Amino acid sequence: MRESILVVDDEAGVRSSLAGILGDEGYVVETVESGEACLQALEGRRYDLILLDVWLPKMDGLETLSRLRAIDAEVPVIVISGHGSIETAVKAVRIGAQDFVEKPLSLDKTLLVVRNALRQRRLEKENRALKEQVEHRFTMVGESAAIAALRAEIAQAAPSNGRVLIFGENGTGKELVARNIHLQSLRAQGPFVEVNCAAIPEELIESELFGHAKGAFTGALAARKGKFELADGGTLFLDEVGDMSLKTQAKVLRALQEQRIEPVGGAASVQVDVRVIAATNKRLEDEIRRGHFREDLYFRLNVIPFHAPPLRERREDIPLLVRHFVAELSKEYGRRPKEITADAMTALAGLPWPGNVRELRNIVERVVIMTPGERIEARHIPVPLLGIAAASAETSAAGPVDDFPSLADAREDFEKRYIWKKYQECGGNMSRTAEALSVERSNLYRKMKGYGLIPTRRGEAQEA
Repeated sequence: MRESILVVDDEAGVRSSLAGILGDEGYVVETVESGEACLQALEGRRYDLILLDVWLPKMDGLETLSRLRAIDAEVPVIVISGHGSIETAVKAVRIGAQDFVEKPLSLDKTLLVVRNALRQRRLEKENRALKEQVEHRFTMVGESAAIAALRAEIAQAAPSNGRVLIFGENGTGKELVARNIHLQSLRAQGPFVEVNCAAIPEELIESELFGHAKGAFTGALAARKGKFELADGGTLFLDEVGDMSLKTQAKVLRALQEQRIEPVGGAASVQVDVRVIAATNKRLEDEIRRGHFREDLYFRLNVIPFHAPPLRERREDIPLLVRHFVAELSKEYGRRPKEITADAMTALAGLPWPGNVRELRNIVERVVIMTPGERIEARHIPVPLLGIAAASAETSAAGPVDDFPSLADAREDFEKRYIWKKYQECGGNMSRTAEALSVERSNLYRKMKGYGLIPTRRGEAQEA
């Protein structure tokens, strides 16, 4: 789509010249002769750029500029100034003009200023779009009491510089909480740097966190900044901090105390200004008792504790999450959003979701990709999941050993659990499960049917 330019000048020759020059460059150009006409034109449409003469009859360029800002606060304005009016042009820049050109107009300079202004506008629009995408990507979806309370806590804690420790099971969205804290903090314009402490080998974690000097170890062919330095002025997110070694914990503690780091093999320390947010799926109090986590580091990190609730504590959010993921993934894969039927939503809402929101998203992604039609029904939900709710309920309801009236009952309960576990491990495939259990497929089918674990998908039942 061609960019549009509005030329505002009381000289017909200037309007005609600019319209011809800019039109030849591929721009859509409109011209008006007064400030009043400019404001009237802005009421009907938006332009990508305005060229505005300072000296206009009745309403001059400065007053026009002030009034047009009330109509369109973002459109770039280039002021056209005559000889002897540079001070006026500078004043116009101070009140909102992006640049100015002098009369008589230079073709090359005018085109250069126009191109620069439009390029700047495109960059600003792209930045806004990217920021909106980021904010949408990290939206906390849900209306449950647990999520409402979490949002309120984030809003209260985010503007401070207090360190945060987020507790929660795998897949509950601890990183999402950390990013929302960052986005609502005074450091939102700074970097957000993530480190997964469990995914980095012990021999590399110090270099990853604090950087290293050239030649510090074999393979260190150049100096490299660590995550602390890269996060300077922003937020450092230490995910799975409970998996960090005691040696690394000591160095992190020192960095938090002094706000200084020492690169591996470096001769001098580096000052950093970093807000640290940590997260863990472990009970750090238990890790401290076992001698696996430093108590002093725990107290340094746990200034403001947060809890990311598991999905089972916010089941009312499942339909909202499912629709959100369907829309997001359909857009990502360039497909029309599929309709979620009531029975499919009921099936999804009734599952235990041990993997929490991450597991839910993965299942929705699988269904969006693999469902051939425009409707997602209960039969499209993966087979192991359809039976898992009943199986989990039954097995979790089983009491202690003393509750079994006989050895046969206890043996039957164990066999049922063991078969179901193997069935899940084999991805819901009957043949692979039979092979893993070293039994005939028909025999396995009869046992699963007797235990109420038979797959509910029609094709699988017929295949059996």
